[in-house]
Amino acid sequence: MYKFRSIAGLFTSLLAVSVSPLMASEADLKIPDLASKTFLGGLDGRTLLILGLATCVLGLVFGLIEFVRVKKLPVHKVMLEVSELIYETCKTYMLTQGRFLGILWIFIAAIMIYYFGFLAQGGKDATGAVVHGYGVSKVLAILACSIVGIAGSYGVAWFGIRINTFANSRTAFASLTGKPFDVHAIPLRAGMSIGVLLISVELLLLLGILLFIPPDFAGPCFIGFAIGESLGASALRIAGGIFTKIADIGSDLMKIVFKIKEDDARNPGVIADCAGDNAGDSVGPTADGFETYGVTAVALISLILLAVFPDFQVQLLVWIFSISVVMIFASLGSYYINALISNMKYKKAENFNFERPLSTLVWLTSIISVGCTYLVSYLIIPDLGGGTLWYKLASIISCGTLAGAVIPEVVKAFTSTESGHVREVVTASKEGGASLNVLAGLTAGNFSAYWMGITIVALMGLSYYVSLQGLGQLMNPYAVVVFAFGLVAFGFLSMGPVTIAVDSYGPVTDNAQSVYELSLIENVPNIKAEIKKDYGFDLNFDKAKYFLEANDGAGNTFKATSKPVLIGTAVVGATAMIFSIIMMLTNNFNDQGAIAKLSLLHAPFLLGLITGGAIIYWFTGASIQAVSTGAYRAVEFIKANIKLEGVEKASTKDSKAVVEICTKYAQKGMFNIFLGVFFSTLGFAFLNEYFFIGYLISIAIFGLYQAIFMANAGGAWDNAKKLVEVELKQKGTPLHDACVVGDTVGDPFKDTSSVAMNPIIKFTTLFGLLAVELAVELKNPDGSAAAIRGILAVAFFAASTFFVWRSFYGMRIKSEAAK
Repeated sequence: MYKFRSIAGLFTSLLAVSVSPLMASEADLKIPDLASKTFLGGLDGRTLLILGLATCVLGLVFGLIEFVRVKKLPVHKVMLEVSELIYETCKTYMLTQGRFLGILWIFIAAIMIYYFGFLAQGGKDATGAVVHGYGVSKVLAILACSIVGIAGSYGVAWFGIRINTFANSRTAFASLTGKPFDVHAIPLRAGMSIGVLLISVELLLLLGILLFIPPDFAGPCFIGFAIGESLGASALRIAGGIFTKIADIGSDLMKIVFKIKEDDARNPGVIADCAGDNAGDSVGPTADGFETYGVTAVALISLILLAVFPDFQVQLLVWIFSISVVMIFASLGSYYINALISNMKYKKAENFNFERPLSTLVWLTSIISVGCTYLVSYLIIPDLGGGTLWYKLASIISCGTLAGAVIPEVVKAFTSTESGHVREVVTASKEGGASLNVLAGLTAGNFSAYWMGITIVALMGLSYYVSLQGLGQLMNPYAVVVFAFGLVAFGFLSMGPVTIAVDSYGPVTDNAQSVYELSLIENVPNIKAEIKKDYGFDLNFDKAKYFLEANDGAGNTFKATSKPVLIGTAVVGATAMIFSIIMMLTNNFNDQGAIAKLSLLHAPFLLGLITGGAIIYWFTGASIQAVSTGAYRAVEFIKANIKLEGVEKASTKDSKAVVEICTKYAQKGMFNIFLGVFFSTLGFAFLNEYFFIGYLISIAIFGLYQAIFMANAGGAWDNAKKLVEVELKQKGTPLHDACVVGDTVGDPFKDTSSVAMNPIIKFTTLFGLLAVELAVELKNPDGSAAAIRGILAVAFFAASTFFVWRSFYGMRIKSEAAK
């Protein structure tokens, strides 16, 4: 700790140097007068967006009403007790993570205070000289916005685990009727509550900054807000991913070691596994979705204000936010139409494929969203570009909206229980055991990366073609393509409430199966008579277990489908943010010398492209290492303390001990990874700004394919195990053992490393925006500060190398004797 304080002191001393003026940057964005343009026959832009705030409030109300409705659904007390125990465990985890976020925020706040307080151009004095720094009140406001961003990610994540831990026990209880419909409907209702509330809160905060913060100061507040929510999402996603897979592997391996059933109540790791389902598959994705939407919006706002000609900025800002608001209604309308269809088709069905109504919802939302995009574009910007650009801009967004439906279909080809690749994993395991199981899963992941890449490129290529049909009259010609790609990312998220809903479906279905087993409801005396008397139906244990397991397979599939959507959005959104940095470095493309350095012929740029890949592979290894070490300790504890004779369930003390192990290694792993990324970003930005641009492009591309490969390989292994359990009914056999091994390999692939690429890419790019501006400010015209930059680059890189080293050597599995 003393060494760390010394390093921090060195950095502070080195940063205390004189700086030179820098051209306008993203921190100096000015919001135009939104009331200067009228829409819809005379309504000014500001008034229209204030009405949008009211719509967001309606979305909030929907989320809260569904929250209450789910809570009031019938549930037996033994199942309720289990779900409340899971929630209390999650609650402890979230409180711990909240404190941890506060520590991480200090690192970010230090950089923000120094940049905005001392380096950023805060205007000019009476003599016309540039004044550096915004002043105390404005710096505090920027810091407050960063805290609001963190609180937003943290708050929606907390809402998600609360409603999901209501829904899991209600779903488990609904399965006792022997009918499948409510087993499907309850998780989806909970997911829509989360999705609609999440997007509504995000839009409320974004519109609040846009409308109520002074126009000349809103830009830095947007940056502070985006950095805050990105920090919150990164921490919750990475730590949650490590926690859940430590618990999952620790629990699953006991099925092989002791030949016990899934979610055996005597296994102390099961409660930790259930908490992990929420920490990794609810908290992480919810915070991630919140941050993805916000950062993409900030990137688009920045592009509009930096690259679009002033006469068109208000129209495009109002257009973007109008579409965002209308998409809440589009998702709600799709949900209710799908519910009506599902009621007619499945309400009285004895059995059905749980994936089908979810697929219908996704496609229905995509089609309705596309229609709404064209309608809103026609109403808001009918005369833009001579009356021809409204449908071209709508077409570009629609490329992203269609991607939100097409990409899940591609993912299902590799991860669904109906997939040929998943069945190939099972077939390979029959004779080849765990070895061929693992190889078949790796094959599925690699093939999926190819097809996913082709799909994304095709949709982005189409948007590129449309962008060439006249968008140049609105903006700097260099910006046209990147603006189009930013709109594609925005289109990805236009059906955000439904994307979040089907993703949140998975942790509820997974937990519901666990709640059923842990409740030991089959052993409750006179339970059949009690259920008949109190709830009016005859229970059916066999069908209940079958439907819960089958629905868990659907949950696995749709958890997998949302991951490429979010990572794709991260990469496309990062492109827009990188472009903002390029505009700053090239003085809005007026500096031809700077433009020439953004080339493979410029060695620093090429070296940066190579370096980004190294960081992605380190990050992958560091996150898996944290899972491996934590899982080792969890397995070690469970094997030493599990009691299989004379008890019905594990003690609360032993269950809490497993949770503590998971939390400990999740935080250790997250701390090393975050600081490794933090100091690498600073070090590479200070080394050379063109090296840094290459680095950012590289981590986006490497991260995209690494994440898709790992997520879909993990999904294939997961559902191969589910296929053996549900369709083949071969639990406890060598085939099942082989598939369990594959599933445990896939666990950190799909739920730790791959999913955390998304916030890491965005955090690095967003924080890199400040880092590179900070570095360029320290470069005086006479070159005197170059030496300081070099010293800082070395110091920051040394710090990052220390945490990279620590992420393996400080996390290695050691024997108790060695410890």
